[in-house]
Amino acid sequence: MTTVSLRCLNRTLLERQFLAARTDRSPEAVIGQLVALQAQEPNWPYVGLWSRLEGFRHDDLAALLHDRSVVRSTMLRRTMHLAGADDYGWLRPTVRPVVQVALKHAYYAKEIGGIDPDELARAGRELLTGRTLSRQELGRLLAERFPGRHPSRLADTVEILLPLVHAPAAGAWGGWGSRAGIAVTLAEEWIGRPMSAAPQLETMVLRYLAAFGPAGVMDVQAWSGLTRLREVVDRLRPRLRVFRAEGGGELFDVPDAPIADPDRPVPVRFLPAFDNALLGHRDRTRVISDEDRKRFARVASAGVPMFLVDGFVHGTWSLQGSTLLIAPLRPLSTADAAAVEEEAERLLGFIASDATDRPPPGHRTVG
Repeated sequence: MTTVSLRCLNRTLLERQFLAARTDRSPEAVIGQLVALQAQEPNWPYVGLWSRLEGFRHDDLAALLHDRSVVRSTMLRRTMHLAGADDYGWLRPTVRPVVQVALKHAYYAKEIGGIDPDELARAGRELLTGRTLSRQELGRLLAERFPGRHPSRLADTVEILLPLVHAPAAGAWGGWGSRAGIAVTLAEEWIGRPMSAAPQLETMVLRYLAAFGPAGVMDVQAWSGLTRLREVVDRLRPRLRVFRAEGGGELFDVPDAPIADPDRPVPVRFLPAFDNALLGHRDRTRVISDEDRKRFARVASAGVPMFLVDGFVHGTWSLQGSTLLIAPLRPLSTADAAAVEEEAERLLGFIASDATDRPPPGHRTVG
């Protein structure tokens, strides 16, 4: 069994995530390769795609949301993601258990306790059939049918029980607005086809490995939020390549995916908070050291924008007005500092430009 070095895993991840070199593939194709793009805040997917794509513009993603090629909804790890419409059709039913476990949390207990979930789901489906409603309006209408209950909690529950997608405005660059103002609609009506009737666990594992492999069973579980995937991987084992990590654990991979040269030079890359490359494994040492990871363990579940030098996390970045602030975790060499500032200037230009990519107004500096 071949042992794969940490540096080899790093370069392989960067290549499969389009971070070793920007690609000229379409944004839709890149989202498909990544399976889903984390999108709690609407701006972060735009930054993630900019770091991966040649010539990416804000309008490129906005157009996919408007033409329904890409949808925004709760998926992996019970968090908001973007996915291609075709992928959403099988992915949401596959991760349904981890989405619906939210109903066991105390947040719902008082307001939802005693309501038949099937009855609430039927009411939500009836109200949303043929139309799109804001969460606030959906909650108001549900409260008329379930008097004495908290309207927003009712709407939240329906969004857990049913595959709903957000209207494009919720995923617009800079267009978050209030949470209650987000509009939702039935996924099957929006994308024009029914959800998969059964979970597609093997498909999910294979797609994950193509984008994040070689990886272990616990990595797939951490990425998806699902548990008990060992038996799924064992069923697939005859179709997979098996490697050994430097620490001794088994790593699995699809047979036709390339393994990168560990000595490949890679450029500086700026990643948004919650980027796939940062959250795609349980063992994240292939991109961030355990020591550095612990620094951010209590900060929004590591939801901090970070930058890579030589393929590994070397610091964080943030915006303050028109200034992009860089915070290295350790000193940078003169050459690396210049490369970081150059890439930061490019990123700042992208952030400052509007959806039509007119020249950004005002003064731009890197701090």
